[in-house]
Amino acid sequence: MAGFFKSLISKFSGKPDIDWDEFEAALIAGDLGPRLAMQIMDDLKAQGRKIAGDDIVAVAREHIRKILPPPQPPIMPPADRPFVILVVGVNGTGKTTSTAKLARHLQKKGRSVVVAAADTFRAAAVEQLAVWSERLGITMVKGAPNCDPASVCFDAYDRAERDKAGYLICDTAGRLHTKHNLMEELKKVHRTLGRRDSTSPHEVLLVVDATTGANALQQAREFHKIIPLTGLVVTKLDGSGKGGIIVAIQQELGVPARYVGLGEGAEDFAAFDPKQFVEELL
Repeated sequence: MAGFFKSLISKFSGKPDIDWDEFEAALIAGDLGPRLAMQIMDDLKAQGRKIAGDDIVAVAREHIRKILPPPQPPIMPPADRPFVILVVGVNGTGKTTSTAKLARHLQKKGRSVVVAAADTFRAAAVEQLAVWSERLGITMVKGAPNCDPASVCFDAYDRAERDKAGYLICDTAGRLHTKHNLMEELKKVHRTLGRRDSTSPHEVLLVVDATTGANALQQAREFHKIIPLTGLVVTKLDGSGKGGIIVAIQQELGVPARYVGLGEGAEDFAAFDPKQFVEELL
């Protein structure tokens, strides 16, 4: 977002009059969404004077602070059963890599992790997760090619329970939200995990690419209709100048960012810090 706000200030500061249509278009281009763009504009117009760069930053920051919730509490497993996380999203957002990074993030808390390779239709995804799992020393459960993803998650839950693992993370196949049969398959995975533990899955995390803007908001809408999302994993925040989509999804759907991907390495992953996010707008 830093690059976005710097360009915004550069573009509109010092002008005798702001072209509000152009300003609104610039805010929307920053992925903040039409609703928030209008709120920011209304506040600036209400000041009734020439708008400076500092005004733009102050008003935008204040609105974003109000929208973003406080930092989410860390994920902590119960003592008697695995904490189950279902990772979902469209193709190409970095789901499998995010699953591995999340596993590493939780592993560092001192509890063991089992990952389920439930993307059974793409051999490369299973192989990719296997490489990560071996590198990180994490147990992976997989099934036969093209087998039922729900059965893989069922077996993985058995393994996590048997090993007394703290966490089970299920990496599902990337799917377009417009494909009805694939979304129904996802609902089946959700139901299957619920049969093992009525409170499971405890988290449903949608992986979105920060650089895709409004497409990520549409993805969140459609997945949230099928399975209630509990949070986001936002990838490609490193140096993209993006991130406004975090605010737009929170404002419209109430789904908070939980984690952010900041690079390619296993450690380039962190819990989302809303205060830091706002402070780094400039």
